[in-house]
Amino acid sequence: MSQVTLSTSDAEPAGRRERNKQRTREALIHAAMDLFAAKGYEHTAIREITDAVDVSERTFFRYFASKEDLVMSFVRDESQIFAQTIAARPPDEEPFTAIRNAYRDTSPHRGGTVDVLGLIDATPSLRAASMSYFNEHGEEIVRVIADREGVDPETDPRPRVLLGVFGMLAYLANKDWRDSGGQDAGVLMTAFDRYADQVLPALTGHWKATS
Repeated sequence: MSQVTLSTSDAEPAGRRERNKQRTREALIHAAMDLFAAKGYEHTAIREITDAVDVSERTFFRYFASKEDLVMSFVRDESQIFAQTIAARPPDEEPFTAIRNAYRDTSPHRGGTVDVLGLIDATPSLRAASMSYFNEHGEEIVRVIADREGVDPETDPRPRVLLGVFGMLAYLANKDWRDSGGQDAGVLMTAFDRYADQVLPALTGHWKATS
């Protein structure tokens, strides 16, 4: 069987098409987020998003199944980046340190993510979708943690315990961030660090009141 190879002239149009598709996808996301901020998620129609980008609704549905799917694309992307970042942390880092540093290096500092977190938090249907996603896909991060440590997540509960602890820390930090007005990503990270620093003191020894 002969091998088919792409010539340079074939590869260039293919690369250009992919870049155009990516630009269209990003334009739809940016337009949607602007409209959600101005009108509210529930009061924004897909037609308004496509009109803002000057594409058809059919084009929208090539990229996203719904408005919810558009917002959840941030969650999916950030989850994948988070897992990749954990996997790339130095192997000598202990698991808790690795997951803590991965959190610091990823989503809270990425452009637009704070706005998306605020939108999800303010929209019950998006909160439910986000929780459902992590319930279904948390095993991917569990496997990354287990692979780093060379353990079997089917027989060793520690990767799931660590992810559960991380999830609670992120929840508590997110609550503090919301209470502060939900604008400054620095508040999110400060709160996360404060709670993370108390994990071992909370789990070991007796507690003493602090002044």
